[in-house]
Amino acid sequence: MNINLSEKKILVTGGAGFIGSNLCEALLEKNNKVFCLDNFATGKKENIEHLLSNSNFTLIEGDIRKIEDCQKAVEGVDYVLHQAALGSVPRSIKDPITSNDVNVGGFLNMLVVSRDSGVKRFVYAASSSTYGDSESLPKVEDKIGKPLSPYAITKYVNELYADVFSKTYGLETIGLRYFNVFGRKQDPNGAYAAVIPKFVGQFMKGESPTINGDGNYSRDFTYIDNVIQANMLSLVADNPKAINTVYNVAYGDRNTLNDLVGYLKENLSEFDASIAEIEVKYGPNRQGDIPHSLASVDKAKELLNYNPEYSLQEGLKEAVKWYWENL
Repeated sequence: MNINLSEKKILVTGGAGFIGSNLCEALLEKNNKVFCLDNFATGKKENIEHLLSNSNFTLIEGDIRKIEDCQKAVEGVDYVLHQAALGSVPRSIKDPITSNDVNVGGFLNMLVVSRDSGVKRFVYAASSSTYGDSESLPKVEDKIGKPLSPYAITKYVNELYADVFSKTYGLETIGLRYFNVFGRKQDPNGAYAAVIPKFVGQFMKGESPTINGDGNYSRDFTYIDNVIQANMLSLVADNPKAINTVYNVAYGDRNTLNDLVGYLKENLSEFDASIAEIEVKYGPNRQGDIPHSLASVDKAKELLNYNPEYSLQEGLKEAVKWYWENL
C-alpha cells in the first residue's frame, strides 16, 4: 500500500480498539505523530502496549462524552480519524441511551472541537447498518432504507451531522461505511463479540458455535487491511469530489454464514485437524439483523483509488494465523 502520508499529526479516537489500534500502528509505520484517545470501555491496553515506548505515540486517556477531553485530544493535530463508538446492534437494543450518548453526543463533541481547533479533515467510521431495511443489492451509497436498530440510527445521525458541519462550517469530512470488519486484535470474548473472532475462539476450544438463523444470511466480510487502506486514502484525497461524502468500505463480495464456517474450519484444521469435525448449532435469527449485505465499492475506487487487496478467504488465512499465535 504505497500511500504518501508522513510527518502529520493525527488523532485516532478509540485508538486502543480493534480498528483504531491497527490504524495507530499503520500511521506510526509511515512516520506520523499519532495521538490515541480512548477511555478503555471497549478498547484494550494490550492493543497499544507496544506503542507506548514510541516517541511519536501519545496516549490520552479520556472520554468523547466529555468536551474537555476532546479539546485536549485535538490540540495541534492535522487530522482526526474518529473510530470511537459503542458498536453492536444487540448492545444498542439492550441499552439505547448509552449507545446514543457515545455515538451521537460524543461524535458531535468531536466535530465541534475539530472545527474550533482548525483540524484539516475529519474522517469517521460510518456503518453499513445505515442501509437498514433497504433490500437492494449491492448497497450503493445514495440508496438507504430505514434503520433497524438504535445503533443504526446513531451511525446515520453521524452522517447527517458531518454533512451539516461540512456545509455550514467548512470542516472537511469523509465517512467510511464499514462492512463487517475482521482481523487481528478483534476481541473474541464478551457478549457482543463479532462473529468471526467469536467462532474462531469457540472452535479453538473445541466448542460448537451457534449460528443465528439458518446460516444463509450473507455478509460482505472486510479484512482490516482493506479498512486501513481506505482511511489512509481518505486522509490524502485531494479531489474536491472525494471530500464531504460517504463511502462503502468493503471487499465487494458476499458470503453466507455457512460459507464462513466452512472457511474457518478449513483454516483452523491446518493447526488442529480435529476442528474439521466440530458441528455447528443453529439458533433463532437475531433482532435488528439485516438479512443480506453486499457493498458496491465503485465510488471508493473511482474517487479514492481504493483497491481492496484481501478477500474473505485471504483475510481469514491471516486472521486465523494471528489468533492461533495470540489467543
